[in-house]
Amino acid sequence: MTFIFNLIDRLFQLYQIALVVYILMSWFPGAYNTAVGRFLGRICEPFLSIFRRFIPAIAGIDFSPIIAFLVLEFAERGLFYLVSFI
Repeated sequence: MTFIFNLIDRLFQLYQIALVVYILMSWFPGAYNTAVGRFLGRICEPFLSIFRRFIPAIAGIDFSPIIAFLVLEFAERGLFYLVSFI
């Protein structure tokens, strides 16, 4: 059972790191056009686009990643809660 918890935790951590790197790439011009940028875009953009539809940018600042991280954290905790019953 501990193996399952550790695996879920590591996968969520890995995805959160990928999101952080993808978000930080927006600070560098042309970073999304690299191989790493395209790979992270295929992984992260579908998840972030869900929140960008509902949360508009305010003064040019995109706040949707903050909500995306909160939802990801709640999903992780909910999954731990469900797995703990098994």
